[in-house]
Order: sequence, then structure tokens, then C-alpha cells
Amino acid sequence: MMSVSNKTNTRSSVEAERRLAYFEKRREAIVSTIRELVEIESPSDNKAAVDRVAEVVAEKFARLGGEVRFHRAKDFGSHLQVNFGGKAAKPVLLLGHYDTVYPLGTLATMPCRVERNRLTGPGVLDMKSGIALMLHALAGLQEWTSGNSGGRSDGLLRPVTVLLVSDEEVGSNSSRAITEALARRSAAVLVFEPSYGRRGAVKTARKGVGEYLVKVTGKAAHAGLDFEKGANAILELARQIEKLSSFTELKKGLTVNVGVVSGGSRTNVVPSEATARVDVRIARLNDAAGIDKKVRRLRPFNRKCKVEITGGINRPPMERTAGVAALYEQASAIARELGWKLEEAAVGGGSDGNFTAGLGIPTLDGLGGVGDGAHATHEHILISKLPRRAALIAGLIERA
Repeated sequence: MMSVSNKTNTRSSVEAERRLAYFEKRREAIVSTIRELVEIESPSDNKAAVDRVAEVVAEKFARLGGEVRFHRAKDFGSHLQVNFGGKAAKPVLLLGHYDTVYPLGTLATMPCRVERNRLTGPGVLDMKSGIALMLHALAGLQEWTSGNSGGRSDGLLRPVTVLLVSDEEVGSNSSRAITEALARRSAAVLVFEPSYGRRGAVKTARKGVGEYLVKVTGKAAHAGLDFEKGANAILELARQIEKLSSFTELKKGLTVNVGVVSGGSRTNVVPSEATARVDVRIARLNDAAGIDKKVRRLRPFNRKCKVEITGGINRPPMERTAGVAALYEQASAIARELGWKLEEAAVGGGSDGNFTAGLGIPTLDGLGGVGDGAHATHEHILISKLPRRAALIAGLIERA
């Protein structure tokens, strides 16, 4: 006689196979949606371009019965919020962005096309494939649950909120407050950034990110006639860079990288100004205040120079909390039903999931496309991975 647990597992496996088959049949439709979005270029710094893709995406969600709302931004494209279902329970928040790092015209040299199992193009991995997977997972859930939806037009058994922002690639300054407000009302947050690696690992930890500008002001002088009267800002900055680099603590996952340096005007002039742009990464929130103090306490080695520090930690780390781990276990269970092992990863890059996890809301990141080359000329996704990714997402929306 079969036990109750075995019967449940059998039913789950049968349902998982049915769902996977559903998305396998719709693989080309998912690819078509991704291509449509990729071929609408949307660099973060071009408001009109980002607004164009926002309108297209909004129409697609509206066709699914979602209540569309735009959050208008002055200097960036509109942020898109879509609500499904009522307010009887806390919704799950599906979070992502439609801005990309590529300038207009990139499609001419980096076209969106199918190359065997790969779909290429600017933003295809980061993260327009994630938006398409979101749309098709919701459509699948609606079709499966429409008979039990109590007559609701959206056909979902639980409330869902979608938020797609226009400025994630440049710091999320105009969207962060919206993201955090919606996250506080949500039971969990699913982030549709790309997965990690070709095995499609989800992201359960991300480093926090800080950006600082170090500006040194010295005193200009003729390098030949009045050398001793000058105060070399570049020399002072070089000493500051060495100091900054000493703040790195690899065992803590804390790194300080001086990435951009500029200064001076001519070789025969003692330079009066020099600047450095600094990237800081932290694995633990407890380290944020300490590294911030260290950077701000920089003082000039040469008393004739002045050192100014601006910037700060702009994304808290996404730490693997109990809530994050529980979401990962749910995702792993769904993946097992689908016949594969879902891995997890901790990564150095930040996303808007850092904001939601920093509030203590259970957050799972990296649910988008599987591929390689984000922000690079070889950016692509693996087409064969799309069906089971969509099935995983649909299951998580139900259970998160």
C-alpha cells in the first residue's frame, strides 16, 4: 500500500512534468517575447528609449489582467508596477528592471539572433529574458488555476505585485524608495536578475556596494620655474590610493578598488587637482559603518593639499538570512520535482534585491535567464533552459 507521502510525491512529480511540458511547447513563444524586448533598446540614460520598452511591457501585463501603474521619474524612464489579485493576503513581489548598459545603436553590431542553443543581443541576459519568463510564468499560472479562481479576471490564486524599474544599472536612485515600499508590504521578493553560471544557480547572497569620489586639491605651479611653490595633487592622491587599498580585508569579503583616476593638465605644470573613483564591496552589513568611517577619515599627507570625500554605501549586502534560506529550500524542492538540482551562489555584484533583503524581507535572486556575458559583447542565454526556468518560477510564485 502506497503511503500518503509517496502519493503526494507522485502527484507532485506528475504535476511538475505536466508544467514542464506546457512550457516546452511554448519555448518558441518565450524566445519571441525575449527577442521583441531586446530589439527595443533601452539604455539607462535615455529616458525616451526606456519609456518605449516600458509601454510595451505594460501592455503585455495588462493583457494578463494586471492593474498597471506607472511611477513617473523626471530624469529616468518610468517605473512599472503591476498588481494582480486582491488584498486578502500579502503579495509576492516580482522584481526586475528593463534598463540596460548598452548605448542606442548597439543592435547594429550585436544583433539579437538565434545561434544554435543561444539567443544573443544587448540585455538578453541582464535582464530582458527575466521579464519574458515572468510574463510567461504568470500566463501559465492563470491557465492552470482559472477554473479555481472564483471568477477573478487575472486567474491567480494569490496576490502578485510586479515592479520593473528603469535605473537599476545606474544605482536605482529614483526607484529605491518605491522598491522598498512595495517590499515592506510583501511576503517575499523574487528577483529576476540572471542566474549564476551555466548551471543556473540562484543567488542567496550578494555583496553590498559603495561608491566614493576622492578629490584632492593642491596648488599649481610651473614645474621648471617654481616647482617648490606647488603642491602636487596627483602625488597626494597616489598616497591616498595606497591608503585606500590597505582597507581591503579579503577574509571578510571586504574589497576597496580604485577604478578611475584623473588629474593634471600639462607635464610642465604641478597639478592642482586630481580625483579617484572608488568601488567598495562588503559581504556583511556590520562592516558598512566601519569602512565608511575609514574612507571619510582620510587626511592629507601634504598639509598644502586638501582632501574631499563624497559618496557612500548605496546598496546594503544581501545576506543569507533564515528567510532567504527558506526561499531557497522551496525553490530546491520545486526543482527536484522538475528533475534537477538547483544550486545556490554568493556573488560580488549588487542588485535591487540588496534593498529588499536589507529590510529583512525574504528574497531570492537570480531567477532569470541562464547564460553568460552580462554587459559584454558575447551576452547570451541558453534557450534550452527556458522551459524549466519558467516552471520553477511559476511554482515559486505559488509557494513563496
